[in-house]
Amino acid sequence: MLLIEDNRDDALFLERAFSKAGLVEIERIIDDGQEAMDYFRGQGEFRDRSRYPLPTHVLLDLKVPKVDGLQILEWIRKSEELKGISVAVLSSSGERVDRERAVRLGVDGYFIKPSRTGELLEIVRQLGALWRLPGK
Repeated sequence: MLLIEDNRDDALFLERAFSKAGLVEIERIIDDGQEAMDYFRGQGEFRDRSRYPLPTHVLLDLKVPKVDGLQILEWIRKSEELKGISVAVLSSSGERVDRERAVRLGVDGYFIKPSRTGELLEIVRQLGALWRLPGK
C-alpha cells in the first residue's frame, strides 16, 4: 500500500494503526503530489519497478503540496494502467465539494482524519474491510 501524506505525524499514527489492526503494512510514504505522480509514472528515482512497484492500494490525503490529492485521483482514474488501483481518501477536509468530487472520480472510500487515535484505528479497520486487506 502507498500512503500519500505530507504530515509525518499523521503518517506515523497511520502506520501504528495499521500495525495495531493487524493489517498489511504501509509499504511506502510519499509526501507531495508531484513525487506521487513521478512514482506512478516510474520516472526519475522511481524508474526501477522491481524496487518501486505500482501499488494495489493508495491512501490519499487531499491537501498535499505541488499536486493536490483530487488531481492525483482524477489522473489515476483516467489512466488505463492505473485505473484499477484502489484509492481511498483520508483527509482533514470535510468540505462537501471535496467529498462529492472524490466520489464522482471513483474513490473507494472517503474518511475524515479524526482527532483521537481510537477513531483512527476504527477507520483503518473499516479500510481493511473495504479493501479486504490481508493481515500480517
